[in-house]
Amino acid sequence: MRRYFQRKLLVYGLTFFVAVTINWMIPRFMPGDPVSSMLARASVGQPAAVEAMRAHYNALFGFDRPIWEQYLNFWGSLLRGDLGVSIWLFPTPVAEVIVRAVPYTLALLIPAILLSWVAGNRFGAFAARRKWLDNTVLPIGYILTATPYMWLAILMAWGLGVILDVFPVSGGYSFSLQPSWSWTFFWDLAQHWFLPFASLFLVAFGGWAIGMRNMIIYELEADYANYLSALGAPARLIRRYAFRNAVLPQITGLALQLGVLVAGALVTEVVFSYPGLGHLILMAIQNQDFFLLQGVFLFIVIGVLIANFLIDIVYIVVDPRTRIGMGGEAA
Repeated sequence: MRRYFQRKLLVYGLTFFVAVTINWMIPRFMPGDPVSSMLARASVGQPAAVEAMRAHYNALFGFDRPIWEQYLNFWGSLLRGDLGVSIWLFPTPVAEVIVRAVPYTLALLIPAILLSWVAGNRFGAFAARRKWLDNTVLPIGYILTATPYMWLAILMAWGLGVILDVFPVSGGYSFSLQPSWSWTFFWDLAQHWFLPFASLFLVAFGGWAIGMRNMIIYELEADYANYLSALGAPARLIRRYAFRNAVLPQITGLALQLGVLVAGALVTEVVFSYPGLGHLILMAIQNQDFFLLQGVFLFIVIGVLIANFLIDIVYIVVDPRTRIGMGGEAA
């Protein structure tokens, strides 16, 4: 087991290095100059003052250094826990900006991922045993899983927000309220949260339901299921074993789909102007904020890698074949 985790940590370490390097390169390949964008917002009219400010900001952000030196300085700052200063919200530190947005993104992602996975697997297993359900309701799952996150978010915002006026369609809470520990604020927060959450949940739910339905049908036709049936085992017991075997590929699928779900959440936040990491990415791109973009990407990379590592541990716990294989390898 030790060798298994050593290999996993090595793979995750290399993935982290490559992903962070790419994230550092992406903003620098974007067209435009972030310092010029800052000066344009400052509306300075005197050319001499503009050039003095340009030189000051280039030196402050390190843009006057060679590109290789900027890269080494980036890793040095990162190892010290310094993500830099936001160009868009200068002089606010990037870490402070991200900390304000992270709770909104986690409040969308964690419930949407976990609830859609659990509910989708349960529904798919149930639909596999009910032909009328398989032929009527489950096709909706095919539509949901083929629907882009952004498109479903727009439809829900238009239908439930604009036409029916049931839920708000923009922001994390009403502008007339101030964040506080009151039921009024939390209820308003929940109303703004529901549509982004529902759009993420429905798309993911359809995919998990279809996957589990197909796996249950496959497992019920396997040799062990036929053998148990021939021995006179109760159908409920056979379905229980089938579900336990069918859920293993779904755990692997969760690890593989995690990046897609995170990307879907970021796009959904943009649609609803939800103040999470997706909104920060949009604002960082519009304002050419290299450091904020790097910081958000870094947080996403770390979060996805940690989640995948936890899923690997869960897979070892629930699949005895993996433990047996690791024991044989150690021997």
